[in-house]
Amino acid sequence: MSLFLKIFLWFWFAIAMLIGVFSFVSWSTQNEPIVRQWRILFADSFNVQVQTAGQIFQNEGQKGLDEYLGRLKSSDRVTAIAFYNQNRNRISGDELPVNGLKLFDQAIQSEQVEFDRLPDETYAAKKIRLNNSTDFVMIIQLKRLQPLNATDRNTWILRILAVILTGGLVCYGLARYLTSPVGKLRQATKKFASGELQTRVGKKVSRGGDELSQLARDFDDMAERIESLVTSEKRLTQDISHELRSPLARMNVALEIAKQKANPETQPNLERIEKESNRLNEMISRLLILSKLESGAQELEKQKVNLKKVVEEIVADADFEAQAKDKAVRITAIEDSRFLGSENLLRSAVENVLRNAVRYTEEKTAVEVSLRNLNGDAVIDIKDYGGGVPEDELENLFRPFYRIGEARERKSGGVGLGLAIAQRAVFAHKGTIQAKNTGNGLQVEIKLPRNGGHQ
Repeated sequence: MSLFLKIFLWFWFAIAMLIGVFSFVSWSTQNEPIVRQWRILFADSFNVQVQTAGQIFQNEGQKGLDEYLGRLKSSDRVTAIAFYNQNRNRISGDELPVNGLKLFDQAIQSEQVEFDRLPDETYAAKKIRLNNSTDFVMIIQLKRLQPLNATDRNTWILRILAVILTGGLVCYGLARYLTSPVGKLRQATKKFASGELQTRVGKKVSRGGDELSQLARDFDDMAERIESLVTSEKRLTQDISHELRSPLARMNVALEIAKQKANPETQPNLERIEKESNRLNEMISRLLILSKLESGAQELEKQKVNLKKVVEEIVADADFEAQAKDKAVRITAIEDSRFLGSENLLRSAVENVLRNAVRYTEEKTAVEVSLRNLNGDAVIDIKDYGGGVPEDELENLFRPFYRIGEARERKSGGVGLGLAIAQRAVFAHKGTIQAKNTGNGLQVEIKLPRNGGHQ
């Protein structure tokens, strides 16, 4: 899961949780405080009503009391109201059900307003003592506050959803704002790792002086330094290779003259010098090829290449050379494959990998080569039986001049540039090359996009 998605979902989840917890707490705790406040307010009002009813009864009699209770009953919330003497005889008002009369005994013994909450109604009762020292009780029946109906619930749910969606949009914008520079930096890092050393992110990540801007500037500084070092190294390698060509050519001319005048005793030494000179010349040639590939000076001659034909020709030549060392090269599987790219570079890549495999495979074994079409790519596998290499050395195989063992390349006659050239040639076609151990040898896989990496 990407960093953007993690930040977005966590922010949104946090907002939704806060809204949910707040709604639940409000719903579960708000009811009692409201009822308590209502009781206090109603008790004050009911006290006044009871006192008024008592005074009216004392001054105007039952007729005045009937009129007053009738006015009180006109309220929408009042279902019934009645006025009782201390013997529970109804003097005025409505006939109350048994549930309402339960409060009479409590009220006659109390000086406070007594309440009884039932599922559908609420009863309140209050005692009043008139001047003749007679107690009376007034009881009122009220409708309970109705819960939210379906329409109210839907409106409440829609409001919560609207808040959550609004929070989601805000979280999306915030997550995008936070992760956008990281995404740009990641893209730049991938480009830089693929060899585009001119990649910079300073202008793309412009956010003042925050940490991400500082990280972008640090990346640009690092990229600038690495590009300078790599460019200097390539230029040095190329210059040295060119400079060595001239004295080496003069040495070869002098060597030919010396061989013509040499006696039998010095002839072996001269042949040894000639062998080392040819080896040095080969290394310089490979260095120049590698330098051109790394600098991009080696342009691709884009054309349709018959990979099957190229592989068959390289295998035939390698098998002919391998037979002299009691080895062999054979094709295990081959499919017709057409490729858009440079035939010379592809031939060089496959040939370098195959010759390296022939060099290290054991005697009386055969290097196996296959060409397959897989998911739009051409895949070339070259497998030897040379025992493989340590796992921690695999990623270093394609480095120039890298040696697995102290004297392995020298013993085999290699100069440590073949696989490096093969890698650069494959990269020039936007392909991949990797090596892995098979248990009894090394397998190198070359994967090439069928269009040569061009759209």
